[in-house]
Amino acid sequence: MELRAETDIMMQSSPLNLRRVIIWIGRLVLGGAFVYAGFSKLLMPNTHLWPMFVLKFSISMNISIFAQQVESYKMISPEASQVVAHTLPFVEIALGLLLLIGWRLRIWATAITAIMVGFLAVVTRAYLLHMDINCGCFGTPEKLTGMTVVRDGAFTVLALLMTVFAFIEVRKPHPWSAPEKA
Repeated sequence: MELRAETDIMMQSSPLNLRRVIIWIGRLVLGGAFVYAGFSKLLMPNTHLWPMFVLKFSISMNISIFAQQVESYKMISPEASQVVAHTLPFVEIALGLLLLIGWRLRIWATAITAIMVGFLAVVTRAYLLHMDINCGCFGTPEKLTGMTVVRDGAFTVLALLMTVFAFIEVRKPHPWSAPEKA
């Protein structure tokens, strides 16, 4: 009789629901985008990486180009833009990998959501002020347009949904887990 009740409980709920699908999509899309964005800021603008002794110079040149892009938003000082340019690509890579791995998902999803809200605010401000600048989003020169704002808005909504659903899912037991014996 007890086995029948456990089977009924497991059959009522599927391990795959809309919240879990959105969490997986968010992890894959945002994690991949953050890893790509971090690597592209370090390696993409200056693609002349051969011979290998040029690699360090290329990365430092790419960071200085990214610092100029950060400074073009005219929100922080040149010194602060250097700090952002030297740390943001590595933070993006680390957060993207942690999101893809899924370890401590609620922490990293919250961090990604906060960063995406910040990115959206900065890009929207620049767009509304009609600044003719490069986005700096993915390393390669990309003009700041309305589509940049829409893309950042979509990423922000996905990050927010993923974070909220991750917090909701942690409260519910997995449908295939055995109920605790009293």
